[in-house]
Amino acid sequence: MVTPSTQLTDPAIDTTKEQTKHAKKVTQLHPRFLEVKQHCHLSAAQLKRYSDPAALPSDTRTAPDLDVGFGQQRALKALQTALDIKASGYHVFAAGENGLGKRTVISRLLTRIAADAPTPDDWVYVHNFADPRTPQALSLPAGQAEILQQQVSQLWQQAKKRLSQRFRSDQYQSKIEAIKNATHQKESQAYDVLNAEGKQYDLALTFRSFDNKAVFVHSSQLAADTAAEHTPASPRSDNTYAAAKPNETAHRRGKQDEVLSGDDEYEAELDNFVQKNHMQKRLSQLTIALEQLEGEANDAIETLHRDIARRALQPLFAPVYQQFAAQPQVVDYLKAVSADMVTHAERIVNGDGDDEEFVTAALATTPSRYAVNVIVSHAPDSGAPVVFEDLPTHLNLLGHVEQITQLGTVTTDVSMIRAGALHRANGGYLLLEASHLLEHPYAWQGLKRALQSRKIKLSSLEQMLTLTGSLSLAPSPIDLEVKVILLGEADLYYELLELEPEFDAVFKVRADFHDDVTRSPEHELALVAKMADIIDHASLCPFDRNAQAALLEHLSLQAEDQDRLSLHSDLLIKLLHESDRHARLNGQHIVDAHHVMQAIDDMDERSGYLRDLYWDELKNGQQLIQTQGHAVGQVNALTVVSYADSEFGMPARLTAVIQPNIGAGEILDIERDVDLGGSLHAKGMLIMTSYLRALFSQHHTLNFSASLAFEQSYAQIDGDSATVSEGCALLSALADVPIDQSLAITGSMNQLGEVQAVGGINAKIAGFFDACHEQELTGQQGVVIPVANIQQLMLRDDIIAAVKAGKFHIYGVQSLSEALTLMTGLPVDTMNKKGRYRKDTLFGKVLNRLLLWDENQNVDDDIEDKDAKQTGQKKRKAKKKKDKKKRRQHQEEKDEKGNDDSTADITTADESPDISQP
Repeated sequence: MVTPSTQLTDPAIDTTKEQTKHAKKVTQLHPRFLEVKQHCHLSAAQLKRYSDPAALPSDTRTAPDLDVGFGQQRALKALQTALDIKASGYHVFAAGENGLGKRTVISRLLTRIAADAPTPDDWVYVHNFADPRTPQALSLPAGQAEILQQQVSQLWQQAKKRLSQRFRSDQYQSKIEAIKNATHQKESQAYDVLNAEGKQYDLALTFRSFDNKAVFVHSSQLAADTAAEHTPASPRSDNTYAAAKPNETAHRRGKQDEVLSGDDEYEAELDNFVQKNHMQKRLSQLTIALEQLEGEANDAIETLHRDIARRALQPLFAPVYQQFAAQPQVVDYLKAVSADMVTHAERIVNGDGDDEEFVTAALATTPSRYAVNVIVSHAPDSGAPVVFEDLPTHLNLLGHVEQITQLGTVTTDVSMIRAGALHRANGGYLLLEASHLLEHPYAWQGLKRALQSRKIKLSSLEQMLTLTGSLSLAPSPIDLEVKVILLGEADLYYELLELEPEFDAVFKVRADFHDDVTRSPEHELALVAKMADIIDHASLCPFDRNAQAALLEHLSLQAEDQDRLSLHSDLLIKLLHESDRHARLNGQHIVDAHHVMQAIDDMDERSGYLRDLYWDELKNGQQLIQTQGHAVGQVNALTVVSYADSEFGMPARLTAVIQPNIGAGEILDIERDVDLGGSLHAKGMLIMTSYLRALFSQHHTLNFSASLAFEQSYAQIDGDSATVSEGCALLSALADVPIDQSLAITGSMNQLGEVQAVGGINAKIAGFFDACHEQELTGQQGVVIPVANIQQLMLRDDIIAAVKAGKFHIYGVQSLSEALTLMTGLPVDTMNKKGRYRKDTLFGKVLNRLLLWDENQNVDDDIEDKDAKQTGQKKRKAKKKKDKKKRRQHQEEKDEKGNDDSTADITTADESPDISQP
């Protein structure tokens, strides 16, 4: 197999000679190289900032008190602004990464503020006797809602008992009997008068046995049908209205028979019919009068019931009226309850099981008609509520009306109204996770509508989703006065601003939470106080000062800055718990630095599965990484692999290949062309290309094309941190100068050749150090990084120890020239007096190769032109010779033809065509 160095070197140069030449050059190091190496070399003291344990508390039990707003003054100031403004729309979006402890900080701050705030009113829903479909919402001072509920429940129990006593008393029965007797007496008198009037026409008033209906019949008919259809009777059982005596009836009939005959008999029958019809009309009139009389009796009974109920209930309700005299709405409701009980006193007393409105439910103490549904209640002087809703669905936010199904019938009532988070937080503060809110349909729309209208209106989500017209309650709205704080990441905030036009009108205040804080002695003590608070809350073992120092150093590593401390609470809590575990496993009651390092190693091992797979491939030779020797156009670039919660650094081989005399300085980015390179990576490539063109195009035409690729890379690559390494590989290939493979490099570059800072610097250095350690440390290996990244170095202790021992080196560069000098051992851009690059510089070698390619191209062009000229002359000579031969043959053919045909025309030599002209 051809080695990479041989593959990338100009084939015209003998590899053995080149390596010998380079070996001689290494023994005679260039002064410029020694100067740059000494200037850029970093000492061990620059690789990590340690915390002084002596400046920390002896253990966390003696730590100072926690400042709730530590490190988040900007966010808390924005939050306080929103809390001070009572206008609509001044709600807060707390923006920051997950794990910063935003909810804990805000909750503690709000709890402190809410303790001194006025306690909001209680709210209850009660039955609306005027419109049962729209239950009425009542507000009461804090703590009064449950008192009202208890009072109404007691009123129901006492009212039912007292009404039962009054309506079953002898006095009540006697009054009812008196009313009935008076009514019956009036009925009897009316029947007596009507019966007497009927006797004048020989008609008797009787009641039919099958329907007890009063009718007038003739006396003779009554006598004949006494045992059949008609039975003399009266409305009472003593048969007051008796028919005429049979003897008298027979006597009258006989007398009439004697008198009546013929037409007189017809006239008599006609008179009897008219008289009977007249009496029936009189009977109908009497029936109407009797019905009115019965209605008057019922009214009298109803009035009696109301009077009794009113006199019975008045003493019960009077004290309750007095108790809630300061709440007119409550008094009006109690009066409505009293009036309804008076109106339905008989139904209350009877207690019919089918009358559901006046029957107590299984789990209730009062019927739903008189239920006081406490929506929200507060203890007096308890301050404003602080509510966090972890499941912000539409129902959980705005409340809902439950339903119950019995025998296929769906019913509901005022007692089934359930409160939402807005009800519980009304008058205080509501915290919501923005991502959770957006997961649930209609939740955001419901919250936005409530905050804009400043009212909580319960609506049936079922009707909204199914578009059905099922009957449900429509409770009256409740006034809303709340501050809502949404918690989420900054990216989500920007998405909401873009996609939701009204978002900015509702959440006008943005509170930004910082990821880290300046590392100072005061802030270190404040973070120790935060550790102590977490330890006390979780009942962990105390941490000594060395453990505190180790934690602070790890927080600086997470912040990727020697002068910053990470504020991620989740990471700190995890470290504290796992360090405490190791201390307890060792039987110790104080956590020290050793336990903290064990916890860090455990966490690193758990997330290092993918990294271990890579190192296995490196050990087995599947990953081709050289940490020794030299190669042309080949660089060890440093990369960071991020996967889920795992992040680690690893070296990657970057190669450059040159194609002379083809193209005009184009550089092919293979990663980009196969869609493995991101936009930032493409930007870095273009910047590097622009820099090289500006560097050499003024001296010579760029008569080459090149290609760059990360070898053995099969995943997406993004970022511009490989710009410097790409420039080194490309210039090495252009100059045909080998690069020291014992050095790895990372850094971004601008169009002026200045090296810029990159991310993940600690992981990148650790990745190359581990690779060198796997392939044996030679004392020459090291990493070239941007100077701007020195402040971010928080390296592992084993790497720092190797640097102290001279087995590993770290260099900080400010420009591409310094990086190339370190990588190649040559000066890069030194110029002579004429303003041209010296021949022994890297740029001078690049220009020499450009000129060489150009000269070779010119010589080739001259040779091609000479060959083309000679070929043309030969072709012309051959053509002329061929033309002569044709003319001669043509002339001979003519001569032969002239001799054969004597009559043919003879053409003179002057008239023959001249075909010898080109």
